Amino acid sequence: MTESALPTTSREWRLLSRPVGWPKPEDFELAEAEIRQPGPGEVLVRNAYVSVDPYMRGRMSAAKSYVAPFELGKAMQGGAVGEVVASAAEGVSVGDHVLHFGGWREYATFDAKQAVKVDPEAAPLSTYLGVLGMTGLTAYAGLLRTGSFKEGDSVFVSGAAGAVGSQVGQIARLKGASRVIGSAGSDEKVKLLVEEYGFDAAFNYKNGPVAAQLREAAPDGVDVYFDNVGGDHLEAAIGSLNEKGRIVICGMISVYNNTEPAPGPKNLARLIATRGRIEGLLVGDHYDLQPEFVQEVGGWVRSGELKYRETVVEGIENNLEAFLGVLRGDNTGKMIVKL
Repeated sequence: MTESALPTTSREWRLLSRPVGWPKPEDFELAEAEIRQPGPGEVLVRNAYVSVDPYMRGRMSAAKSYVAPFELGKAMQGGAVGEVVASAAEGVSVGDHVLHFGGWREYATFDAKQAVKVDPEAAPLSTYLGVLGMTGLTAYAGLLRTGSFKEGDSVFVSGAAGAVGSQVGQIARLKGASRVIGSAGSDEKVKLLVEEYGFDAAFNYKNGPVAAQLREAAPDGVDVYFDNVGGDHLEAAIGSLNEKGRIVICGMISVYNNTEPAPGPKNLARLIATRGRIEGLLVGDHYDLQPEFVQEVGGWVRSGELKYRETVVEGIENNLEAFLGVLRGDNTGKMIVKL
């Protein structure tokens, strides 16, 4: 498509009001916006795939956090990958494919320094938002660096059928874990964890108390717990934690829509006896691992040793529903919107 043939407007999602509890459709609008041609040093990208992720719920709140909240009445942001259709930046050409943060919209104009070139020949474009993207690096850095994983560790992952959790479990297995256990929200996902992703054991947290199911799945305890859920999962992991065990707090999706603060685990005192460690994880602290991550995990993906799933929703008009689906746990693997 030539620059002159480009459309003049683009659809984008905006936050109209800050959700209380579960986000509602009336908190958002899908609006038409004029496409701005790039100024010096900028590029215009037609998005091919955009990402929806649980952390975005936090950005819908005005509360002070590690990342600025979405601005009311303006386009929201998120990971996206697309094709450069106009460029006023040195080193970036029309036809290049880039990873950037101008998601929730069809076209994005931004400083080329905020884009990372990706190769659609090396891997499908969508993988740069998932298995080879931010979610993949989250799993890699969280397990290996924050969780100080070592060969022979027993690893428990909550939300294990999601984009991050499924990768954590497989990396642990490939790195020599003694046992990998996962929790998920359906029997179908439990079957996927064991039969496709190679987990040693998995359970449906809706089928009974998490603590009892974890003790049965990990009779010798847990050395590393990778937390995507919080709540009863975190309490259960503390109860099964071995001496010098490590807990990585990546997400707490069970409490994101609470209107009141959730009570903490009742058994934190057990960390004294186990000398256990709890540490929060933000992927932005670990981008120095990106080259090593892409090389190692990219090799596993190409060889088929590391498997991944994507849940793909078609159309920018369905971006909000895809996001709400992530909060409900509708996705298996990475939730992606194809434009």
